[in-house]
Amino acid sequence: MTRLGPLVPGTARLGGALLALGSLQFVLAMVVVQLRYPGYSDLANYVSDLGGPQSPTAGLFNGSIILLGLAGVVGTLLARRAFPAKTLARLGLAFLVVAELSAILVGIFHETNNGDLQDHIHTAVSASTFIASGIALLCLGVGTFRDTRWDGYRGYTFLSGVVTLVALVLFEVDPGGAGYLGLWERLIIAPILLWAILAGAHLMRLPSFAPSKTAV
Repeated sequence: MTRLGPLVPGTARLGGALLALGSLQFVLAMVVVQLRYPGYSDLANYVSDLGGPQSPTAGLFNGSIILLGLAGVVGTLLARRAFPAKTLARLGLAFLVVAELSAILVGIFHETNNGDLQDHIHTAVSASTFIASGIALLCLGVGTFRDTRWDGYRGYTFLSGVVTLVALVLFEVDPGGAGYLGLWERLIIAPILLWAILAGAHLMRLPSFAPSKTAV
C-alpha cells in the first residue's frame, strides 16, 4: 500500500488555521464569560449556562460558539484534501461538519431554562455536537492510517474520540450525582477543542503544493 507524502494543498493550511483559531477564540470566550458569572462552578454548571439567561455576558458566549462553528465548517472544507480519500476519513470529515453546524445552532438556540421549545432544540443540537464530534475523531484516527501527514496524530485523534464518547456516557449516567454534570460535559468538549487546535497547528506547519486543475 502506498504511503502518502507530507505535502498538503495551500488551502489545507488555511483550513488548519481556521480550525485552530476558531477553537482558541471559543476557549478564551468561555474563560472571560465564566469570570463574569457570579457563583459559576466548573463541576456543577453546564457549559451552556454561560450562554443562558443568568449569564451577564451570554451574548459573548453565544456569538463565540457560532463563530466556532462557522470557522470549523469553512476550515474543515478547506482542509479536507489534507486527509486521505478513504471512506472512514471522509466519514470522519462529514461528522466533523455535522458537529460544527450543530455548534452554530447551539449558539442560535441558546439555553433558556424555561423548558420551552428553544430549550428542547438546544438540548438536541448540543447532543448532536457531542456525538458527532466523538464519532468524527474515531473515524479520522482510523481513516488516516498509513498517511504520513498524520504521523503522531492518528492514535491521539482516535483516543480523543474515545474520551469524548466515554465522557458522554458518564454525562448521561452521572456517577457521583448532579454535582458533577459540568465536569463530564467538559470532558466531552475538551478533546475536540484541543484536537482542532493541535491538528490545525500541525496542518499550518506542513509544506504545501499547488494542486493540478484536475485534482479532486
